[in-house]
Amino acid sequence: MTDLDAVVVGSGPNGLAAAVTLARAGLSVRVYERDVLPGGGAATRDLTLPGFRHDVCSAVHPMAFESRFFREFGLTRRVSFVTPEISFGHPLDGGRAAVAYRDLARTAQELGRDGIPYRRLMSPLARRAGGVADFTGSTLIRVPGDLRTAAAFGIRSLEQGTIDWNTRFREDLAPAMLTGVAAHSILPHPSVAAAGAGLALGAYAHARGWPIPVGGSQAIVDALVEDLGAHGGEVITDVEIRSLDELPPAAVTVLDVTPTAVVQMAGDRVPDRYRRALERFRYGAGVAKVDFALSDPVPWRDSRLRRAGTLHLGGTRGEIADAENLVNRGGTPERPYVLVSQPSVFDDSRAPVGRHVLWAYTHVPAGSSEDRREAVVTQIERFAPGFRDTILAVSSRTAADVERHNPNYVGGDIAAGTPSLYQLVRRPVLRADPWRTPIPGVYLASASVAPGPGVHGLAGWWAALSALRHEFGTRSRPDLSP
Repeated sequence: MTDLDAVVVGSGPNGLAAAVTLARAGLSVRVYERDVLPGGGAATRDLTLPGFRHDVCSAVHPMAFESRFFREFGLTRRVSFVTPEISFGHPLDGGRAAVAYRDLARTAQELGRDGIPYRRLMSPLARRAGGVADFTGSTLIRVPGDLRTAAAFGIRSLEQGTIDWNTRFREDLAPAMLTGVAAHSILPHPSVAAAGAGLALGAYAHARGWPIPVGGSQAIVDALVEDLGAHGGEVITDVEIRSLDELPPAAVTVLDVTPTAVVQMAGDRVPDRYRRALERFRYGAGVAKVDFALSDPVPWRDSRLRRAGTLHLGGTRGEIADAENLVNRGGTPERPYVLVSQPSVFDDSRAPVGRHVLWAYTHVPAGSSEDRREAVVTQIERFAPGFRDTILAVSSRTAADVERHNPNYVGGDIAAGTPSLYQLVRRPVLRADPWRTPIPGVYLASASVAPGPGVHGLAGWWAALSALRHEFGTRSRPDLSP
């Protein structure tokens, strides 16, 4: 027997957010992690050469400033961030590029005839980026607290998520930039869910920017682990939990795992109706990840892109849509969409003096075992001639490798379940409190539950608050401030 009040399986940002919230409520908490180090989707490791620090999954964190959990946790007082002036860039052939500055007016000024339409599209969302984050940061089965923001967001998502998505534009830079950021969702285009994801990320880009944690994403994990330890909790690593029977007795069990894993771990404890709902949950396309150690910064043809924290490669709106739609049909595009981050341009702790790291991934069919390093290099070289000559070392992971590293990424799906509109409403079930399972004392806290993918800690925070309310009768939120 133990004296634990709560156990958490999984030490990604959501699992740690749940653990911190429960510990701050005065409970004794233990976290179990299958890897030798905590972090999950926010881990930072040496993947290529000594001294080159690479983010294993997430690299740039649009929700670091906007997540309600991180705001209450005081993340910016615990972790140092650098916020590039250019949130993201989008090159096109011929040396042209669209650039999303934090300054929306400057962004619009450089978009030519589409500058004013782009500004009108994004301005209401950027002004109320916190409201967008709150609206999208919980289950969608509730009345929004800010109806005006929700309405503006919904109307724009419908416009950009349908065949009318080009109605307001006359040129190709602004549409390409919007589709590039929407493609983070790994969904078909146009679609309302992909458009919503892109508009939310765009709003954060033009509000407080897309911050990069100094030292890598691991800094966020380390801050959570440190706070947990300061309040009596602990993380046990290198232990894989395959069954609930392997856990010590506790009033609360929080699972930062997928619905598939819940069924496997809980076995006969899962009621039939809930089991059927979890078995209907669908996973999406995967990612192939490529990390580079470089001798020099990437020689982007448009010099402005050398100051961008993130880049979206793939060409025009139509080219990206075609590539992403092919992936979602099970195909592999010859010229894929590639998402790139260049953190060492802003954080010199990430690589030896004068050297750089580059983070990249591309979308592939679920479970793909194809190594996409050459396709990624070719697409970067398309917009940065000479890039190949800067490469010192490469670490490449297929979608199958990505799942082996983190079982939550089923088939390489880093969203832990396709974020279609249907599965954003039913994530993973149609309930006002989707974090609470019908298994007594068991709560789901992964990206497979509302509000979905991203490094924001919100699924864990909401799961912990539900557990405190139902298992301990505690309705007040614990103080999480430093």
